[in-house]
Amino acid sequence: MNSTATPLPPAAPRWAAPWQRWRTWPRDTRDTLFQLLVIGWTVLPHLTRLPLWCGALTAAVLAWRARLALRGGALPGRWPVAAVLAVALVLTGWTERTLLGKEAGVTMLVVLMALKTLELRARRDAMVVFFLGFFLVLTNGLYSQSLATALAMALSTWGLLTALVLANMPVGRPPLRRAAAVAARSALLGLPLMAALFVLFPRFGPLWGLPQDGGGRTGLSGSLRLGGMADLANDDSIAFRVRLAGGSAPPPEALYFRGPVLSRFDGVDWLPALGAADRNAGGPEDLQLAGAPQPYELVVEPIRLALLPLLEATPDRPGDAPELPDWTAWQGRDLQWHTERLVGERLVLKARAWPRFSHGRSLPPHALDALRALPPDYNPRMLAWARQLRAELGPVDARTLAAALLAHVRSADFVYTLQPGVYGREAVDEFWLDRRQGFCEHFATAFVVAMRAMGVPARVVTGYQGAEPPDADGWRVVRQSHAHAWTEYWVEGSGWVRADPTAAVAPERVRTSRALPPQPGLVAGALRTMNPALAERLRQAWETLDNRWNQAVMGWSRSRQFDLLRSLGIPQPSWIDLARALGTLLAVAAGAGAAWAWWDRRRQDPWQRLHQRICAALRAGGVPALPHHGPATLAALVRRHHGPAGEPAAQALDALDRRRYGAGGQALPAHDWWPAFARAAARLKPAATG
Repeated sequence: MNSTATPLPPAAPRWAAPWQRWRTWPRDTRDTLFQLLVIGWTVLPHLTRLPLWCGALTAAVLAWRARLALRGGALPGRWPVAAVLAVALVLTGWTERTLLGKEAGVTMLVVLMALKTLELRARRDAMVVFFLGFFLVLTNGLYSQSLATALAMALSTWGLLTALVLANMPVGRPPLRRAAAVAARSALLGLPLMAALFVLFPRFGPLWGLPQDGGGRTGLSGSLRLGGMADLANDDSIAFRVRLAGGSAPPPEALYFRGPVLSRFDGVDWLPALGAADRNAGGPEDLQLAGAPQPYELVVEPIRLALLPLLEATPDRPGDAPELPDWTAWQGRDLQWHTERLVGERLVLKARAWPRFSHGRSLPPHALDALRALPPDYNPRMLAWARQLRAELGPVDARTLAAALLAHVRSADFVYTLQPGVYGREAVDEFWLDRRQGFCEHFATAFVVAMRAMGVPARVVTGYQGAEPPDADGWRVVRQSHAHAWTEYWVEGSGWVRADPTAAVAPERVRTSRALPPQPGLVAGALRTMNPALAERLRQAWETLDNRWNQAVMGWSRSRQFDLLRSLGIPQPSWIDLARALGTLLAVAAGAGAAWAWWDRRRQDPWQRLHQRICAALRAGGVPALPHHGPATLAALVRRHHGPAGEPAAQALDALDRRRYGAGGQALPAHDWWPAFARAAARLKPAATG
């Protein structure tokens, strides 16, 4: 890619370590391998999301190109590259079922950039690779905008800019650190403009939240089957963060974040009631609030469900309900908060909850009958056991029946575990009467089946329970491992009453928000084994930084833009005001840039100034030095016109040529070079005039 050949550095001894041999590589080899390394780093975040064949093909092509660079081999012709491209097209269509869309587009972009490295025959080919790389860096934002992704993208951008700077230094062998420094300075010069665009560029609806952090991973489900929530307990990713305002925060056992409410049971799955998400079905069932409210803030990660896991009970009324620009949210009759579309982006909201509440005091008979219904021919032993318990207790109310079930859970040999094994068709029978090992959904499901068998309306509620202790900024992390299932049973005259059977068998799960620990990864497991406290502190520190990034950067919404304009004196800002402010700022920046360019044009390259002084001194000594002559040519002219008398000046010019065009070239000579050369050139005058 370089237009001027450069002398090779001295060969390293054969015993030299690999990290020392790179200094002996030709510049083309070094620059190509550096560019391949940057490309590999840029592609790396995509490999977990792309088909396996794409990662293998990309790695093979990059390794092939690296081998050619190390051995100085010839690049392949067009037909081998076209054949690989055709294979990639076929595999993309086979795995993605299309050649259009995000996944197929990113897959082909990765393959194309890797294949383009096999065509690095000229600088224009390198430019294509650079800009494909920049575009590929941007595609990371389609999947995640976390702090880790931002840091990886920044490093990729720096590496690509460094490779671009190297491609525009065709002479000599400039060190990588110098090119990296130039790239960093260039990026820093553009940083103010980038910040201005970020702050003032208008946000247009949901398109601004297109990325789905975490790859769109689903936490809770709209239904429940035994064993499903145990899988979530092994997921340590963050579901949302909550910050409780006010003087005294509620205890962990009072932190219930309501998700899907499941009322229908077919023997295998628990499902929501028919029409539960209908906006026209009416509001909550006789919601009654008491005591003082609990203000809170919530940062919800993409959960891929059309709901908001809000703190119980958050009423749907002004001042308490969450305010979400560009979103429509409403509360159903079962207190669950629904949204008009799947939550596929990070949402930030404020609301108020009332820990003391009651609802559903008066339900129609047909609704109560549906909440007592059980599928026929399922779990006959459990139904018989519950009816026998009801007969033994006599004519008692629903609270007494629930207390008896919870007492049975405490007294029997039930085990709270993430690995209860696989249950068969009569899962509730097998769990309650035989194995007695299960997770929260096992206890909640069995409790509701028993209550219904005793004639009490009951339902399963899923969501999240508890939270980690607050961090330095007051935010409490709620992970997918906090996913929980509890129950509600109906008491005449009082309405729905919460009952959490998990608290009976594993009180530490509810009282201290301590879930069962999932299996850690290899690195995390090793670190926790050596120093568990350090591992926990490191994780908390990183999550705090990531949350600050989300709040300050990713949380910069249209409402915060308008707040900024209001602080600048615009009473009723709109996106037109944002566009005007941005246009004004860009105009000022363009004017400043034009003024700087005019001033910079008046400056001169230091090498050019030195060359002009050298030519003037030599012409004064009778040497016909011209502007296009390089130092080596000038040294030859000095020897031709002055012979041995001009040797000191000629040697100084040879040293300058090596300095300018040799390995690690383009550094200006030492300060004492010019005085020594000027003295040698001055001694040429007698010979030139004699």
